[in-house]
Amino acid sequence: MPNPLRYVRWDPMHGIETVMLYLPAEFPQDPDLCYLNHAAVGPWPRRTAQTVANFAQQNMTRGAEDYPEWLEIERSLRRRLMRLINAKTPDDIALTKNTSEGLSIISQGLDWLAGDEVVGLRGDFCSNQMPWEVLSEHGVSYRPVDALDSDDPEGALIGAISDKTRLLAISSVHFATGYRFDLKRLSDACRRNDILLSVDVIQSLGAVNFDLGETPADFVTSGGHKWLLSPEGLGFMYCRPELRNQLRLRQFGWAMRESPYAFESDSWEPAQSARRFESGTPNMLGIHAMEASLSLFEELGMDFVERRLAENIAFLENGLQGIPGIEVVTSPDPAKRAGILTFRHPGPPAKALHAELMKNRVICAARANGIRLAPHFYTPRPTLESALDRIRQAIQTLT
Repeated sequence: MPNPLRYVRWDPMHGIETVMLYLPAEFPQDPDLCYLNHAAVGPWPRRTAQTVANFAQQNMTRGAEDYPEWLEIERSLRRRLMRLINAKTPDDIALTKNTSEGLSIISQGLDWLAGDEVVGLRGDFCSNQMPWEVLSEHGVSYRPVDALDSDDPEGALIGAISDKTRLLAISSVHFATGYRFDLKRLSDACRRNDILLSVDVIQSLGAVNFDLGETPADFVTSGGHKWLLSPEGLGFMYCRPELRNQLRLRQFGWAMRESPYAFESDSWEPAQSARRFESGTPNMLGIHAMEASLSLFEELGMDFVERRLAENIAFLENGLQGIPGIEVVTSPDPAKRAGILTFRHPGPPAKALHAELMKNRVICAARANGIRLAPHFYTPRPTLESALDRIRQAIQTLT
């Protein structure tokens, strides 16, 4: 076995630590597979797969005998999510089914007034447009801005803010082009104009750092199944504590009560924490899995993850530029991209090129009239080299 990855990190509790981790053991993917689709679904680390298998075995043989331990895993997950976004307390974290549920809780919970306005991005992922579009029945208008066509996307969004604007809804990274928004600039503008900021971070969390201390968003939503390498069906929502009681509750059940296990009580009140947004039985299988995946990110540290992923993106970019005819759509500025690299070619249509690449086991996506590549920090260099060779061959085959 090759030598394990050895690196130094700073741990706030233990100081400087030398960490050793053999990444191929955590990601034993088929060596003939070029998996470059983390912007869609991220493969689980080995520890996550083992955790799921252990949980299933435990459930099969002992049922819920160890439920108190399951609850501790749930608490651990909230703490990990708190640290991942630099929230102040685990009470700020609500577990959701996915990003869409979190955005819907926000859109359906705020006390909108007729004439209010939501500013967003034209061409944003549909789940970050639909929750705001349906507010028209309450007299609220959704104004999508053609910001990606501007030389200054953030400036275009800020320039669209009016005295009617109540909230800016944005994705941290555009799902198709890979453009990474300057969230601090947008947050500062929202504070100056006294409007709310909702950020969908599913295309950046687990790929690059996110810090509420630097970007004090009012709402943050994400699922775990992309860059966080966790199963589908579990995500989270952060709500600024001062706003928590202002969101009208639309879902009700035993789990969202302040005393959730007081089953025979005739009275109840919503939890003071963000758990008030969780109406029913938690997804314990998903919770165990996500907790395991996030343990890997904490062992490595997000600085390491972001740096390694940036190196992989730069390698792919350099390789693509060496293929005649290819136009890289994603910004060449490392500060304006995360883990997505999208390219176009004037020859074969994107749909045909995507089909050819998938046939040759380059797992990617057709987006923005091109091909979206999305490696991760662990993606081996030989996999990237093989992907570039197959892209070159696919273009030659189709032209």
